[in-house]
Parts: sequence; structure tokens; C-alpha cells
Amino acid sequence: MTEAAHPEPEPRTPTPRPGGRSARVRAEVVAATLAEVTAKGYDGLTVEAVATRSGIHKATLYRRWGGVDGLVADALTASADQPWPLPDAGDLQEDLRRITQEVFSVFTDPELSPTPTALISAAQRSDVGAAALRAFFAARHRQAAEVAERAVARGELPAGTDGAEVVRAATAPLYYRLFVSGEPLDARTAERAADAAALAARAGLFAPTTTAPEVN
Repeated sequence: MTEAAHPEPEPRTPTPRPGGRSARVRAEVVAATLAEVTAKGYDGLTVEAVATRSGIHKATLYRRWGGVDGLVADALTASADQPWPLPDAGDLQEDLRRITQEVFSVFTDPELSPTPTALISAAQRSDVGAAALRAFFAARHRQAAEVAERAVARGELPAGTDGAEVVRAATAPLYYRLFVSGEPLDARTAERAADAAALAARAGLFAPTTTAPEVN
């Protein structure tokens, strides 16, 4: 996206700066970016509007974020840094059901869904945004992999099971409906996706495969 008054430099994801005023500036800019993209979408998102809403001079935004694509990317990076409390029901299938239920609840709630929906949609509009979106989901999957790691420790799953892949398999059908096919998403679909991923994990589909030695 290019703005008439200020042609944007090559989009980039800013390097976070630790602590103090810089951290406060980033938090204000991220909050303003989320508010603006929720209200106006990617096509209506401008550096000037984020500057006005955040109170941070637009020259600072261009210098540190490069333009709207950098702002969107950093909003995703900041979101990935937020803790995600994970379920611990003592059963993989139930834990996955709770995770997919949370995704379903967030993205179908009329009050909660506009911001993450707008942010993901905006991220898909640029290379830097898409890269940040991939990193966001990778971070979330690594974090949620703990539910599968616990299941391995309980003996519920084969050793070496890739926990991130288990979570990805459970949630991917939901995101496919939400952002690719546009098909309706309901609670039963979310539950079914979790059950399918749990069944596949227990069958060893996400564990390392071993090849029997050849017999000469």
C-alpha cells in the first residue's frame, strides 16, 4: 500500500527495542494499529491515522516501521508474544477440543472477532505481513505443543510426536473455513477437527517413522 504524500520505503518488520519509552511507544503504536485496521481494514489503514491515534509522530513510524505493512507485521509479532493459557485436562482429545473451541469462540463472537479477523486479513496483503503471520502461527503452535508433550509423557502418544503438528492439524480446518473457503464454522466442526487430530496423533501419524532393515 502506498500513500500519496509519503511513498513508503521497503516494508520491514522493526527490531524491538527493550524497555522504557521505546516499549511504551511500541505498545501505543500497536494498539493504534489494531484499532485502525479493525475500523478501516487494510485499504483504509494509513501511517497518518496511526500517528494521530497513538500520538507518535509519523516520522517515527516511518523510520521504525517503514509503513503500514511493517505496522501490521509488528502488531502480529506483539500478539505472538502474549501468553496463551493452555488447557490441561489430562486427556489430549479434551485439550484439543478446548483449543479449537477457543478459536471458534473468538472468531465467531461479534465483539471479539473483528480485530483478529481484520489483522489476519491485512497480513495476507503483503509479503512482510504474510511472513509475520506465518511466524505468529508457528509461535502459537510451538507454545500449544505442550498439550501433546504432556500426552507423550502420560504414554498417551508415541514418543517423538511432533506436538506443533498435532495442534496445527486440529486448528487448520477452522482457519481454512474462516479465511479460505468462507464456509460456516460451528462448534461441532471445531470439535470434530480436534477429535480427528487426536485420533491421528494416537495412531502415530505425527511421530517419526521407522524403516525396517532390508533383508538380503
